[in-house]
Amino acid sequence: MATNSSGKACPTSMHATSNGAWQSDNPLDFALPLFIVQTCIVLFVTRALAVPLNHIKQPRVIAEIVGGILLGPSALGRIASYKERIFPTKSFTLLETVADLGLLFFLFLVGLELDLSSLRKTGKQALSIAAAGITVPFVAGVGVSVVLHRTIAEGANFTPFLVFMGVAFSITAFPVLARILAERRLLTTDVGEIAMSAAAVNDVVAWVLLALAVALSASGKSPLIALYVLLSGIAFVIFVFIAIKPLMVWVAGQAVENEPINETYVAVTLAAVLVSGFATDAVGIHAIFGAFVFGLVIPKHGPFAAVLIEKIEDLVTILFLPLYFAVSGLKTNIGAIGSAQAGGLLVLVIAVTCGGKVIGTFAAAYVNKMGWRKSITLGFLMNTKGLVELIVLNIGKDRKVLNDETFAIMVIMALFTTFITTPMVMWLYKPARNYVPYTRRTLQISPYKDGAESELRLLTCIHGSQNVRPIINLVEAARGLKRRPLRMYILHLLELSERPSSIMKVQKLRREGRPFWGNEPLSVINNIVVTFEAFGQLSKVAVRPMTTISRFDDMHEDICISAEEKRITVIVLPFYKNINPISGLWEGHSSGLRHVTQKVLRHAPCSVGILVDRGIGINSSSSSSVNQNVAVLFFGGSDDREALAFGYRMAEHPGVRLWVFRFIPAEIPEKHSISISAPHQRLVSEQSGIDRFSFSSKRSAHVGWFEFIADNVDWAVESKLDEECLQLAKRKIEETPNDKDTTEIIFEERTISDPLEAALAVGKMPELNLLIVGRGRKPARLFSVLSGRQLEYPELGPIAGALTAAPFTDVRCSLLVLQQYDSMLHESHMPSKVSDMSMPKATIVPSTGASP
Repeated sequence: MATNSSGKACPTSMHATSNGAWQSDNPLDFALPLFIVQTCIVLFVTRALAVPLNHIKQPRVIAEIVGGILLGPSALGRIASYKERIFPTKSFTLLETVADLGLLFFLFLVGLELDLSSLRKTGKQALSIAAAGITVPFVAGVGVSVVLHRTIAEGANFTPFLVFMGVAFSITAFPVLARILAERRLLTTDVGEIAMSAAAVNDVVAWVLLALAVALSASGKSPLIALYVLLSGIAFVIFVFIAIKPLMVWVAGQAVENEPINETYVAVTLAAVLVSGFATDAVGIHAIFGAFVFGLVIPKHGPFAAVLIEKIEDLVTILFLPLYFAVSGLKTNIGAIGSAQAGGLLVLVIAVTCGGKVIGTFAAAYVNKMGWRKSITLGFLMNTKGLVELIVLNIGKDRKVLNDETFAIMVIMALFTTFITTPMVMWLYKPARNYVPYTRRTLQISPYKDGAESELRLLTCIHGSQNVRPIINLVEAARGLKRRPLRMYILHLLELSERPSSIMKVQKLRREGRPFWGNEPLSVINNIVVTFEAFGQLSKVAVRPMTTISRFDDMHEDICISAEEKRITVIVLPFYKNINPISGLWEGHSSGLRHVTQKVLRHAPCSVGILVDRGIGINSSSSSSVNQNVAVLFFGGSDDREALAFGYRMAEHPGVRLWVFRFIPAEIPEKHSISISAPHQRLVSEQSGIDRFSFSSKRSAHVGWFEFIADNVDWAVESKLDEECLQLAKRKIEETPNDKDTTEIIFEERTISDPLEAALAVGKMPELNLLIVGRGRKPARLFSVLSGRQLEYPELGPIAGALTAAPFTDVRCSLLVLQQYDSMLHESHMPSKVSDMSMPKATIVPSTGASP
């Protein structure tokens, strides 16, 4: 066996693939099968850890760091058979090579995320905060490094050790910070704006300092070598920005919206990433530095950067990047921190790191008159560590600057500082809410209130471009022409994920301040904007688009807070499935959007509507001729009264005829307590809210059940309220008893025994365009016959759920399901702040004379 210069035996090389188990080959003795097993274990461990950590609002990088440590000598690596068979020393070369390749492309993505043009717009306030947030912890890190060098790192080269420690103490993880700000809805607050600007400056300075540290660590033979390495790195940066940047601007300019990009341009770009990495590695700086610099010069505007990210982000972030954390974990031995001295040094490092970053940032922010609470919050935000910290530490360990004990201390420090960021920010900083007088929470107005001149405010939520047409057509029919003005807020829902493209959306939204539709091409976005402009101008409806980017777990808070701040009367949500007009089947199941709907139903500060679009539902109509038929199914109860109030509003439009079907039970049932079960499979978790709804003043929390209770309902009061609500429809019939062709409201009473059969009979009427149905939380007595039946769509209620599940050939009209706001059942959402990220020109009709 060969030996290296130190006299240690080199591990034997591994063949790539085996001949198979049938020929007595153990797959774990060969490089490729072993690498596959290692990758699967890393993915399983990190993803499993991410689930509980996600519930306590921790970024995924925490799970990946902890997973890497657990796989290393600190935990599982103590098992000899595991270490020899799963992560043997001879497999490290391949594992590290693939991990470094993934890291190379990830840093290219980081360069794509960072927009240098925004740095030029950074104000003096953010620059001073960034300078203090770098200088103070850097100096503190140098001071601590002197202590460490005299105790546990005596063999390290002093100068590069000082620089590496200073960089590790002062760095801020820009990608992790951006995700924390987005999840906490702080991006458009003054704290978020300054944090992002200061972190971008910090990121660039950190890479410069890292290059300096790597250059100094290379001075093994002559002090001049460090100077040569540094000058070569500067020459590379100048060459890229002068010679390569114009070429990449031309390449990006060849990309056309809504058309496939020539694969030659993509191939040249990816090859250039590798060449840039090779160039910086050849001059003595790590290869990732070249990939990062090359990513900076690619234009951020236009489709080219988005296409590049889309092609490589999943492979890099899901598959390759966790391998890098695993490699870091295999190098981390927490057991090395076994002495009291090492434990004390760990406490010292954590205290100085947090103190230097927080105090430095706090002082600069406070001098800039930000207030003590905002200043200290900004300090903790800038103290965020993450992948970039691990990169610095791994390079230091590979260059023999950091030993095992120092490396373990610094990894734990990075883990601790990142872990405390979110809880500290949540505890310290709660943006002020704009509380406004808010009384109009339902469409149904009390007869003692004068609502003739009141403004109707709708918050319509859109998840994709397929929701635009049905929403506009519904609002067009509901705008009315006789009495009340209407204001429509459009809230586009975008999911915040761990992908780099998600952060690019956040950056774009923050930079441009305009709503946009996910990955839709620019031409489609323009068509959407033009559609809203035309609708607002022709229909005289004030339209204001907004965008929210958050996780599905928290998106309901954005919706509810927007509704409260804008004093919304009705929130309109799209159904989480879309109909295929060819097959007639529901497609595009979105469990995340479904959970959002369920939580909005539970926490909304106003009435809620769910629009189930079947593709050929109600169409816009501005003529005076009656050519649209809308039906309201009235069984009784608060939700049905809200549905009828919405129907009355639509009946004010000259192009809409309203049918009101009032259903009366054939006999009054004695059973008033009703339970309707969901399907046997568990559709939602207990926390999602659907199985915890109680539909009277009595509470119930049966997991997996959709339950409403009618025991405490005062039927006399309910009947009186129902009759008052029906008076308008009955009065129209009395005025024109024999002229159904010209009347705007048609009233009909039907005596029934089965409400589902009655609803389906109306739904099959071919002339209907839209059915408006109450969700049925406080049901009529005839609902007792539904006891024991299963619901496929519990969030829609029993009647609308049955109509939605009906075949497309039977029920072809769209549905609008209404739930009336009830203060007795309302559960307040978590206090937070939604970001209104619309730009002025996106407000289609100026809000003159009305409050926002």
